[in-house]
Amino acid sequence: MKQVTLLCIGLLFAGFLQAQVSIGVRGGLSIPNLTSAGKDETPLSKGYSSTVGPGFAIFADFKISNLFSIEPAVEYSAQGGKKDGISAIPTAEITSQIPAELLPTIEAALGGNIPKYIYADYKAKAKFNYLMVPVLAKFGWDLHQDSPWRVYGGVGPFIGFLLNAKSTTTGNNEPNNTVYLDEAGTQTLPDFIGGSANPLALPLNKETDIKDDLHKINVGFEAKVGFNYKLKRSNIFIEGGGNYGFIKIQKDAENGKNNTGAGIVMVGYSYTL
Repeated sequence: MKQVTLLCIGLLFAGFLQAQVSIGVRGGLSIPNLTSAGKDETPLSKGYSSTVGPGFAIFADFKISNLFSIEPAVEYSAQGGKKDGISAIPTAEITSQIPAELLPTIEAALGGNIPKYIYADYKAKAKFNYLMVPVLAKFGWDLHQDSPWRVYGGVGPFIGFLLNAKSTTTGNNEPNNTVYLDEAGTQTLPDFIGGSANPLALPLNKETDIKDDLHKINVGFEAKVGFNYKLKRSNIFIEGGGNYGFIKIQKDAENGKNNTGAGIVMVGYSYTL
């Protein structure tokens, strides 16, 4: 087995030495979303929809044969998601701001205990930026002999490094945000809690740096398909695909459990050395 492994590594290395090399750049749109399902879904993690951000990369393409090549890259990828409507907020974020002498009164008004989550009508956007390093195995075919057009597809793993992460919220009913006990928005808090003198007044218009709440490294896979037009040593292409991270991004399950991923649409240029 050891000899077979060494032989495969040697053949791959020899292929790289003889490969036709291209270098290039690509850029376009990243269309990310945050997903959770099943036992990983919590009131905080669900309800996200896709947003839009930038994506771009520099890459090298090692063409081993007319059919097969290896493409390592360094990519900037916008990730995250957004939601709009009645959504959960950890009650602890609010109760920590209430004088201790008021808590027994509030607990009594809520039937003896304060729920883990309360709800309000607001917009939320989670924005994460990653530096990703994918290595793709690519397969390509010329549309016909001597055609400048080529179709290709690629798939492979990536490792991602979190650059920054921010959460932005905006109340839909500022300055008077109604607070609910249920996700449907049918059970408001008692008047003395939900009125203008509300000790649970929600500071919904805010931006929070949440990088320390997230794992700094993610791993996953990336896949794409594209069309390439060859003009002498130059190549112009358009491609679409996506990426998906395997690691739940939050360190603390109390903040939810989400996977991050994105669809991508890009155009680019490469030059054959």
